[in-house]
Amino acid sequence: MAQSPNPGRTRTVQPLADTPQRASILKKLHARPTVRGSVIALAILIILVVFAPYFAPQNPYDLANLSLMDGRLAPRQALMDGSIAWLGTDDQGRDMLSAILYGLRISLMVGLSAVVLATAVGGAIGLVAAYIGGVVDTVLMRIVDFILGFPTILVALVLLVVLGRGVDKVILALVLVQWGHYARIMRSRALQERRKEYVEAAANLGFPAWRIMLFHLLPNCLGPVMVFATIQIATAIALEATLSFLGVGVPITEPSLGLLISNGFQYLLSGDYWISLFPGIALLLLILSINIVGDRLRESLDPKR
Repeated sequence: MAQSPNPGRTRTVQPLADTPQRASILKKLHARPTVRGSVIALAILIILVVFAPYFAPQNPYDLANLSLMDGRLAPRQALMDGSIAWLGTDDQGRDMLSAILYGLRISLMVGLSAVVLATAVGGAIGLVAAYIGGVVDTVLMRIVDFILGFPTILVALVLLVVLGRGVDKVILALVLVQWGHYARIMRSRALQERRKEYVEAAANLGFPAWRIMLFHLLPNCLGPVMVFATIQIATAIALEATLSFLGVGVPITEPSLGLLISNGFQYLLSGDYWISLFPGIALLLLILSINIVGDRLRESLDPKR
């Protein structure tokens, strides 16, 4: 009879092809129905955003084609030009389906741009602080602590009041309030890699500091930062929607989902629910899909799991 393996014996590390961990990240992402549905929903939203001019019945940003006579039409009613407003219209006569598709484009562009720039700025600062250390590390981290000590929405509001409204202003404000998180994560990871032998070997070979940081430290520190950035896309989109809802975000002529919700908020009690409801559903679906995919990606890349 075959003897059972000794439970006290430590298992040796098997080759990757023979271990349960050989399953790829994509397979893990498809392991749950909710994750699979979120991936499909996110892919559909991205396709709609990219090809919005082809799917949208009208250009909601072209004020010359808008008519106040079409304002506040209920879903499935006909516009003055004979077309059907499947999701109704807002008070300016915008077709809500078109406005939502273009609003998704603005919200997603702002979220992605803000996360990419904040990752670049915060990652560079965290990498420099970890590698140089000493006074530089102390000063940079105290700046990060000072920035993160204030409420994010309050700082963003003050910045937009000073800078003014506009898509570029919103992106700049989001970068200024979010880069500190990436600096902390990058610094924490870089401090672990800084003490390893390959960094000391590169320094002993006479490599300049910028080369060690860029080609040796950075590739080994990107994992946690990129996972955090994926989740922060949803946070940036929600923050942009909040700022636009409060009236300090994107301009009125190019409304995002937050501004569309704000425009219809005053008509909720009068029965014109669709002006706020449908943009709210689109925003919820976008944020929920990104959060589920990002959270599952974090679990897949966690070595402890």
